[in-house]
Amino acid sequence: MTRNVPLTPERFAEATQNCNVEIPYTSDISVLSEKTVIGSKTIENRLACQAMEGCDGNADGAPGELTERRYLRFAKGGAGIIWFEATACTEEGRANPRQLYLNRKNLDNFKSLVNKIRETAIRENGYAPLIIMQNTHSGRYSKPHGVAEPVIAYNNPLLEDSGPIEKSHIITDEGIDRIGEAMVNNSVLAEKAGFDGVDIKCCHRYLNSELLSAYNRGGRYGGCFENRTRLLRETVRNSMHAVSTDFIVSSRLNIYDGLPFPYGFGVSEKSGTDPDLDEPKRLVKELRGLGMQIINITMGNPYFNPHVNRPFSMGPYQADEHPVEGVARVLNGISEVHAAVPEIKVLASALSWLGVVSPNVAAAYIANGGFDFAGFGRMIFAYPDFAKDILTRGSLDSRKICIACSKCTEIMRTPGGTPGCAVRDPLYTEIYRKIKNSTK
Repeated sequence: MTRNVPLTPERFAEATQNCNVEIPYTSDISVLSEKTVIGSKTIENRLACQAMEGCDGNADGAPGELTERRYLRFAKGGAGIIWFEATACTEEGRANPRQLYLNRKNLDNFKSLVNKIRETAIRENGYAPLIIMQNTHSGRYSKPHGVAEPVIAYNNPLLEDSGPIEKSHIITDEGIDRIGEAMVNNSVLAEKAGFDGVDIKCCHRYLNSELLSAYNRGGRYGGCFENRTRLLRETVRNSMHAVSTDFIVSSRLNIYDGLPFPYGFGVSEKSGTDPDLDEPKRLVKELRGLGMQIINITMGNPYFNPHVNRPFSMGPYQADEHPVEGVARVLNGISEVHAAVPEIKVLASALSWLGVVSPNVAAAYIANGGFDFAGFGRMIFAYPDFAKDILTRGSLDSRKICIACSKCTEIMRTPGGTPGCAVRDPLYTEIYRKIKNSTK
């Protein structure tokens, strides 16, 4: 079958058979309506909006008009969790000049948006979602002024094929200490802004994630497992001590980078990019031991191998595997980690490519204990009320789903671009058209 043909249950079965992958499927999706309790918080269903950056904040880091538009659309959509997008802990850690950046000066702006999200959701659906803010430093992908100003843990020739980044950009241990302190301060501000919790972001090759594979780095943040995971573990622990007991401290964690050893985390030391999840399992166990109750798991690097973390039908290159193979790697890898640490609640990724069969696949995994929450990323740009349709009509509308065409990413990679769905949302159709016309 062609990769670009929309999935039906029959085509899904054909794809998994042809690719020799195992992905469960069920016609009973009632489990997606079940409530879950995390600490003092009740989550109304098993559906989540993943963190999707809009690159549409104001210069001071506060949410902009398009930011508010997106989140109020998500609020109306009925998901039990809204995983709020990457929000920088320092000015120099912003991935672009319009990335959100929470600080004391704009705290009230964030507080206002969080209140609006809750009020809108309660008015529309009768309940408020759990809202978790992603707390980040962009590391090697920092562009606070629109040009590259990388902060790297070590030189990586796979990611620096045009020439090595100058060693002056390798952050010192003392610099990492300061970023850890900034992240803890950001966790405190997130609670003051009214979020239900914070995510110490450790995925997609941003600084915290890159440190996980710093095998050849010296000092306190490189070499052994304890050192490579130090920033994440200490920031989680220190954030927990700095906030109230009701406030959730979580992480969106890469369990597999898809880069060969010694440049990737969660990969075999012996055979290229084959997964080896022993260290990720150990890390999740340690995070659970610190008191973490929910974790958001992902894979890959959207700048280098996006087919690993968000399998696509159309994109910047032709992947050497069928998208269903990428979906299987993510979902089955997440299930393997959850089986090793069943005490922690797990939010999954990489469901959007599955389209109309995604509720059936998510429900099967949840019913089998593979994970606890089904997270949707690109889908929410195209279909912000996806959760409401799943919960009320029992299915997704094929006329509204994400078609995995990567146009939202194309907008994001354009300087000044504010990503959204160019196919389903007329506002972003026009934004995409202007970008294409300006690059002719």
